[in-house]
Amino acid sequence: MNQGCYLFSQLISLISPTSFKTCVKRYNGDYKTKHFTCWRQYLCMVFGQLTHRESLSDTILCLRANSKKLYHIGIGEAIAKSTLSTANENRDWHIYADFTWILIREAQQLYAGKSKCEIDIDNPVFAIDASTIDLCLSLFDWANFRSTKAGIKLHVQLDLKTAIPEFIEVTTAAIHEVNILDTISFQIDSFYIMDRGYIDYKRLNRIHLSKAFYVIRAKDNLNFKSVKSNPKNKQEGIMADQIIKLQGFYAIQDYPEKIRRIKFYDAEQDRTLVFLTNNFDLDASKIAMLYKHRWKIELFFKWIKQHLKIKTFWGTSENAVRVQIWIAISVYVLVAIAKKKFNIQHTLYEMLQVISISVFEKTPIKELFDKPIQSNFKELNRNQLNIFD
Repeated sequence: MNQGCYLFSQLISLISPTSFKTCVKRYNGDYKTKHFTCWRQYLCMVFGQLTHRESLSDTILCLRANSKKLYHIGIGEAIAKSTLSTANENRDWHIYADFTWILIREAQQLYAGKSKCEIDIDNPVFAIDASTIDLCLSLFDWANFRSTKAGIKLHVQLDLKTAIPEFIEVTTAAIHEVNILDTISFQIDSFYIMDRGYIDYKRLNRIHLSKAFYVIRAKDNLNFKSVKSNPKNKQEGIMADQIIKLQGFYAIQDYPEKIRRIKFYDAEQDRTLVFLTNNFDLDASKIAMLYKHRWKIELFFKWIKQHLKIKTFWGTSENAVRVQIWIAISVYVLVAIAKKKFNIQHTLYEMLQVISISVFEKTPIKELFDKPIQSNFKELNRNQLNIFD
């Protein structure tokens, strides 16, 4: 790594300019643009994310304070707030969504073979969930949610073995999360872990017909008939392991096949959980353990919301909001790529803390994180937010 490069430039050098230009060309993003290109817009937004800026004004102020360095990090001359705001409002957000997926595919290759699951299972394991981000109705009227509030919903399918997203969709909060199952392509022999908000027997049957497996929490009002009972294992918390058939006219129409019902007692939380699955071979205790790993997608949402700027938005239009979300996710993935390529042992939280105050340092990134002083950075509540350790 060239020691004359700023840290910001070292990170950006991990990006393929050709891939970015392909995304821009696909949506004609630089049409009639002379100076402030999509690339410069992206760099400005990434700078704001990495340095934890609170607003568009804050980002521009910080860039202007370092105007002599902007040429060396690819941004060029300082820009006006209105220029960046207009670009966010008008340039197609699909440019940044497509580019984020390019980074995600690269990260998936880098982290392939690394499993964070506690159980030994060869099948791919995914968690599906959604998180709502509240918005002000008077400013974001396009995201109408309820009579007094607005909101958007981030839908994610997360690979639980690598903590890399496999599917991302942004909708208004009024869209129920179960509808997203219609847009996901289910892989053969893969496990899909979901909470009971995704209970829809017709859609679960689609997963079953795709020759994939689901593990989902049952609702309290489950109407079923027991067909067969497997041996219990109370020492491992398995209170019941049954083969059942759904009851009720519509339930039978939507899901005519047999289902496995597992009743599990969680001693740590002192609660009883009931799971439904179409996998009849895996031990009941392993099914329960798979569901336990669903918590990692909650950590993903918490990490994104705490450490990247997607709870406060720098524009009010739908396009500006989507641009900011996709660029924020691309920053998450870019830092994950840097962690792997430079073999950095620190967590993503620690990396972002160091990067936020070192973007204009010229120390090689690997050397920067090899310094013992960096061990003083401790992630708050590390057990809960330990992503890519």
